[in-house]
Amino acid sequence: MKTLKAGDTVPNFTVNDQDGNPISLSDYKGKKLVVFFYPKANTPTCTVEACNLGENYDALQKAGYEVLGVSADSEKRQSNFKNKFDFPYPLLADTEKEVINAFGVWGPKKFMGREFDGIHRITFIVDEESKVERVIDKVKAKIHTDQILEG
Repeated sequence: MKTLKAGDTVPNFTVNDQDGNPISLSDYKGKKLVVFFYPKANTPTCTVEACNLGENYDALQKAGYEVLGVSADSEKRQSNFKNKFDFPYPLLADTEKEVINAFGVWGPKKFMGREFDGIHRITFIVDEESKVERVIDKVKAKIHTDQILEG
């Protein structure tokens, strides 16, 4: 797993959001972007993290950030997740792992003594030129917005 680091350029991607609309990195050119990866829609920690970003969306927007959530869930799962909690930002249904692999967040994980491959909970702050400004790899779900804004 080669994860993007600060200073790396994010390769362009186009993946459908929860409603089947294509979303590309190039859509965000000239904007600061928070791309947060989460293992699975509607699971406890992912929900806390996504809700924290949703509840503080105005503060993130004031600071100039757009937000994109990404997991390998289907459009239907992402749509259910977004509608259930009314997230104000799109969720990418990256079933082919195009974005997940571009950022390098897929790899071996340990959970309750088991080892398996999955998505690592990592957030990337991307600048207006599609370069990684900062990587948050120790995400604290309950205060994730604070972690982004303290930059």
